[in-house]
Amino acid sequence: MRAALVSTALAVVVLLAACAAPEPAPPPGSAPSAVTLEPVTGSPREEVPSALDRIDDPALPAPLVDPARVISGGPPPDGIPPIDEPTFSRAAEVDWLADDEPVLAPAIGAPARAYPVQILVWHEIVNDTIDGRPVAITYCPLCNSALGFDRRLGERLLTFGTSGSLYQSDLVMYDRQTESLFSQLEGRAIAGVLAGEELDRVPVQTITWAQFRDANPDGFVLSRDTGVDRDYGANPYTGYDDPSSQPFLFDGEPDPRLPPKERVAGLGGDTDPVAVPLPALVEAGVLELQVAGRPVVVWSVEGLRSALDTREITRGRTIGATGAFDPVLDGRRLSFTRTASGEFTDAGTGSTWNVLGQAVDGPLTGARLDPVEHVDTFWFAWAAFHPGTRITDIP
Repeated sequence: MRAALVSTALAVVVLLAACAAPEPAPPPGSAPSAVTLEPVTGSPREEVPSALDRIDDPALPAPLVDPARVISGGPPPDGIPPIDEPTFSRAAEVDWLADDEPVLAPAIGAPARAYPVQILVWHEIVNDTIDGRPVAITYCPLCNSALGFDRRLGERLLTFGTSGSLYQSDLVMYDRQTESLFSQLEGRAIAGVLAGEELDRVPVQTITWAQFRDANPDGFVLSRDTGVDRDYGANPYTGYDDPSSQPFLFDGEPDPRLPPKERVAGLGGDTDPVAVPLPALVEAGVLELQVAGRPVVVWSVEGLRSALDTREITRGRTIGATGAFDPVLDGRRLSFTRTASGEFTDAGTGSTWNVLGQAVDGPLTGARLDPVEHVDTFWFAWAAFHPGTRITDIP
């Protein structure tokens, strides 16, 4: 019965994404004062063969993956419409987000920006500019992976769309300048004239709306004024994050060491891939480990709602928000514990830190730990792209 419900939900979202009319329609709850903060620009379209049209075009470099494994997810290109002209509202003006709803928080820009998952689940890509830095904020519901990228690649300034295809169940993006195909979890072009090119990452955390708002009362929030009409606040993938359920259009064998959709924090990339199981991390609060020869501290706080569980995102089961940081500050390695209030203290100074790695009380108030690249995702996806990964034991 559960599998049937999941299949039905996926069929519905494909239909909605492919067929919903894109005419502007301000949805309920949109902040009337939504503004454009910075223009989104891109380089001109180049006269080169398109991997979006034909991935194995003989005029293109050989794809880096088997073309047969890049398969249609249902919608046509941009049938899941990216947001190319994002508008924002002040955090203090937003009344349509619940405290425990998930938002994506890039670790760049001042004032900070939040991208609600209730919007990203319908759009998957936001082309944006933050403090003059061209970025793409992306979310793949099928892998539950939120990643940020710098849109600059050499002399090119890229803008991204959704190709409608999947690779290992992951979002395949395309750039509008060359129509090369990019694997979201890898952050590299897998086909087209840019094959082999990698995008620079922008650190992104998935945290609760309350955690972002409390840390950034003057911050900005992506508005629901997206130019298209979608049922923001509803989850089109009802029941998809059942840990034991099978991923959609995944053509491999999930690594059996963990349930396919157990949530993990993935660190280390291809150099030293590490997976930290989220249920154990939420219980422990803090984990110190070595990744690629450097110290890393990984935190988790309870209270974050899953966006992929119930039809209403605000009723999703409670999971945990995470952060990964370099624990060395000004040459001094700090050691942390989680407090009963869901914050963290360091043993050396007794300062209090929030989940964003910011010291909010004590001698180190105002300090910020450097984020370490990590992604919260499903185990099957992390293991598929990093088959040599090690799973960290948590005491």
